[in-house]
Amino acid sequence: MINAFTLEQGRLQQVHIDSLADLQHCRPVWVDFVDASDEELSWVQAVFGFRLPDEADSGDIEASARFFEEPEGVLHIRTDFILQDDVGGSANVRVAFVIRQDVLFSVHGEDLPVFRLLRMRARRQPGYVNDAKDVLLELYSADVEYSADALEEMYARLDEVSRRVLDEELNDSIAASILASIAKEEDLNGRIRRNVMDTRRAVSFLMRARLLGAAQFEDARQILRDIESLDSHTAFLFDKLNFLMDATVGFVNINQNKIIKIFSVASVAMLPPTLIASIYGMNFQYMPELGQQWGYPFALVLMVISVVLPFWWFRRKGWLR
Repeated sequence: MINAFTLEQGRLQQVHIDSLADLQHCRPVWVDFVDASDEELSWVQAVFGFRLPDEADSGDIEASARFFEEPEGVLHIRTDFILQDDVGGSANVRVAFVIRQDVLFSVHGEDLPVFRLLRMRARRQPGYVNDAKDVLLELYSADVEYSADALEEMYARLDEVSRRVLDEELNDSIAASILASIAKEEDLNGRIRRNVMDTRRAVSFLMRARLLGAAQFEDARQILRDIESLDSHTAFLFDKLNFLMDATVGFVNINQNKIIKIFSVASVAMLPPTLIASIYGMNFQYMPELGQQWGYPFALVLMVISVVLPFWWFRRKGWLR
């Protein structure tokens, strides 16, 4: 799928590209390729005279070479954007950006919420973007906002997890669901941290390469300040996740120790009657009390007393609570 965007009176106007002729008659400032076919990618070669990178090129390129400028002035950037899915979980989606002749080209395999957010804002707000670099910076700014919203939602979900850990008597099923929730949030937090780190690198590259105007340079500095504010939140959430994980595992260990305690008390309490039964069960040649009428009842009463006394002592010590 190809979406082209033109600037009309300071607003981005979306143009659906269904054929090569549609792209030839369009003067875009941004062309977005979402899960595009090889044929659709080849249209860029026919219209603009250069080859766009495909998804395989974007994934195989080394991390140290994801930002570079060709001698002809073509700018290449590879950036990860975060994608949240309630069913499949979170993921980092690689996006390849190319700026050539004041046109921004973006290639990615899935439609991202950051791109939808920018399209909505640019349609409604005149003067929101003025050229291809403005579009790229606004994408990065929207990505930081999206990461901040994801962290805010994570705070709310972790508050619910905290109440479940601290307010309920944990059993195995509740602990398992809590641990699964913590693992999911930890994965999302790590992906957000990786996402903002990658965004920081991309924005820093644009600033070092002296490719931005004065107003764009100030926007880039503001994006970096916003990213720095997110670092402390991700670090705090990592600590909170570790605390909830340790607390949950600790409660699980306590419940397991209670089970082991029951077996320990039972084995200690049953040791004296077992010893008495073993003594009287020995086939001694001469055991005078067994020759009396009260002999066997005496042995049974002695066994009962030997069971009751340990339990009474354990209860007095508070070991049965």
